[in-house]
This record gives sequence, structure tokens and C-alpha cells, in this order.
Amino acid sequence: MYSERKSLPSMSHNMMHSDPNLSSSTVTDEDYAARNSSFSAFDPSRMSGEGSPMMMSPWNQTTPFNKSPWSQHFDENPPQNLPQNGLISSLVREEGHIYSLAAFRDLLYTGSDSKNIRVWKNMKEFSAFKSNSGLVKAIIISGEKIFTGHQDGKVRVWKIHPKNPNVHKRAGTLPTFMDIFKCSIKPRNYVEVKRKRTAIWIKHIDAISSLSMDQQAGLLYSASWDRTFKVWRMENSKCLESVKAHDDAVNSVVATVNGMVFTGSADGTVKVWTREIAGKVTKHTLIDTLLKQECAVTSLAVSGSGSVVYCGSSDGLVNFWEREKELCHGGTLKGHKLAVLCLAAAGNLVFSGSADKTICVWRREGMVHTCLSVLTGHTGPVKCLAVEEDRESTAGDQKWVVYSGSLDKSVKVWSVSELAPDLHQMAMMQQHYSTSSEGNVSWDSIPSAKY
Repeated sequence: MYSERKSLPSMSHNMMHSDPNLSSSTVTDEDYAARNSSFSAFDPSRMSGEGSPMMMSPWNQTTPFNKSPWSQHFDENPPQNLPQNGLISSLVREEGHIYSLAAFRDLLYTGSDSKNIRVWKNMKEFSAFKSNSGLVKAIIISGEKIFTGHQDGKVRVWKIHPKNPNVHKRAGTLPTFMDIFKCSIKPRNYVEVKRKRTAIWIKHIDAISSLSMDQQAGLLYSASWDRTFKVWRMENSKCLESVKAHDDAVNSVVATVNGMVFTGSADGTVKVWTREIAGKVTKHTLIDTLLKQECAVTSLAVSGSGSVVYCGSSDGLVNFWEREKELCHGGTLKGHKLAVLCLAAAGNLVFSGSADKTICVWRREGMVHTCLSVLTGHTGPVKCLAVEEDRESTAGDQKWVVYSGSLDKSVKVWSVSELAPDLHQMAMMQQHYSTSSEGNVSWDSIPSAKY
């Protein structure tokens, strides 16, 4: 299931591109770092290379204050000695497609096209809060603050009530109203956008596609279909920089602890940026382009050590690069029939979710990646992934809890081990339970191992 090669593949798949013929202008402001920015005009119905039309959903105006339509499906009598990788629980609702997930401590945050953010604890609903507009395309958490990226181009900030942890209050919006006002009164802060429209450079004018964070530097990164990524200081919500990064929608941004930032775009490229901070000025400089292809780059992930970068594409492939002195192409992982829509890395594992409704679990050993298992059970494209360490992990068996959100309106929870599954035991158990009428175990949800 894997193929190692040093040269990048030549892709011939077609994709939908937005108009790359944009103009840019330079702005300067004593209150804001001077940046060159350009945008495509905001169009709520625009399809980006992030996915196909099935990625987009009709708006749903339900309220989080009604009784939650989520329900849990547990196996009350699970078989003993389950394979190491398997389904723990399935959280199903009829509220909206799941576009974003974030796991933090004991909490799971889920975002959907209903504009609601639900909070789960021990796989039971714990809290809910709602944004005024814009489906929730990205969620990231820092301490007591939750940042959500939306279809309407805004990043919203939420805080947990200090005395009541299941109450979440809106703490602001990026950019802030005051910063918009200050920036808008100075003509040089406007940049030209499509069809001779102008907009201030601190605002995204198309959907937020991805959020990332450099905790050590106190910076938040937002990527958008407007072809830019922006840099925010979390402490005071200031927009420090807007970078015209790509010729089409930016679908993913990942910031690493050493000041490196990776962006992937519908224009088929993966770019590497380095951050320089001089006084109050923050500047990102392009230092490398890892990939150029015709099909869209849909997702990125970086290993915890920052030594491996993974890139998912609309052709179903996952390319990866390994760092020694510099990033070198390590190979291509072939495990999906349709577009890879999301990636997550944890320990020695990397997870890829796809429009083919499956999740591939890959284990890295040196230069070699092995597909340990394929998690099946979703009935729609897998749109987002989140991973946290399993408390039952031991030194000899590192385990992870994996959350997968899908356009089938469900979230599934998986237990995944870094150990390879026992193929003989798995085959015997599958054969036994597939012919047994006892219990309600669905072996379609238990992974098969493919290499």
C-alpha cells in the first residue's frame, strides 16, 4: 500500500481553479505591519479545490438550546479481545455535516454547517454554543480560549466561564471592530480585489479553511480561500501580517515550533515559509516550494517532532517529506480511491481521512510507512480528524483515541494502537461474528489490515 520514490509524480487530474489574475498593492500603517495582500472576491457559493460540491451543504438554522439530536450507539456486549484498532463509539445527529473537530484534555469540540459548536465530555454532550453566521470550518484551542474559523471569513474567539465550565461566552472576533475602524479610515490600508473592489488587508474576504497555532510564539495563523494566510497575536487579537501565499484557495496552514509555516493550496502547491520578528514587525518569507501539481492540495500535517511533513491531495495520494538537513521527498502513500480531505499525525502514526469514507492508519518506521489498518464505518466523506493519547497506553503499547467527523453528520471515536494487528486473530473473529446472530456488533466498523 505504499510506494517509495524520490521524484514527485506527474499529475494529470483536473480541478476547479479560481481566477489567478489578481492585482496587489502595498500598504503601510504605523499601527499594522506593512504587507502585500491580494484577494479573490467573496462568493458564498464558490467551490474551491478543497473538495467537490458534496463538501458544501445547505444552511441549517437549528439552535443549540433545543434538546440535542445527538445520540450515541454503543455495543452493550462487545466481544472480548478486540483487534487493537476498532470503533469505540458513534455520535450521530441530524443537525448538520461535521466540518471541524478539536480535542483538548477531556473535551471534544465539534463544528458543523448548523453554525453550532457542541462540546462533548466522556462521549456525552457537555455544552453547546452558537455563532451568528458562517458554518464552522476550523476549531483550535489555547488554554481557556477557543478559536473558530467560519465560512463568512471571520475568526471568532470564545472563553470558558471561570465558574461554570459548561458555559462558553463569545470573547471577540478577529479582526476586532476597533481594529477594523482604525484600519478603514486610512486609504493606504485598502488592497485591490477582484473586479476593482477594495478591502482592508486585515480582513479575510472569503471562507476560513484552516487554523494553526504557535503556542510558544503566541501566534495564531488563519488560512482562507481568499488565497492568503494571516498572522494574529493571540494576546491582543492584532493582525500582524497578511501574506498573499498562493494563486488559488489556501486549504491548509500548519505552524511549527521552530518558526516554519507550511501552506497547501488548490493551486497544487505546498509552500514553506520562515518567520522573522524584528521589534513589532512580523514577516514571513517564502523559502521553498515542496510540491507543484495539477490536482489540489487539500490537507497538511506535521509530525510532533517536525521532522516529517505530510500532504493530502484530491487525487487520493499522500506525499511526505523528511527533514535531515533539509526537507527531502520521502515517498507517496497510496491508500485511498478518492480525495484525501484531512490528515493528523501522532507519535509514529499518521491518519488520512478521505472522500472514499475511510481512514487509513499509517505507521512510520524510518523511511518506510506501513498501512496498519483501514477504519471503515462512515457513510459519507471523512472531513476532519483529531487525535489524543489514550490514557490506557503503556510503554509497550502506545494507543491513541481518534475522532473522525464526516459529511454523514456523525462523529466516530476509534481506539488505535501503534502495534500491528494480529491478522490471524482478526480474520477468525470476523468470521465468527459475521455468522453470529448474537449481539449487535457491526464488523463493517472494525478495520481490516492492508499493506
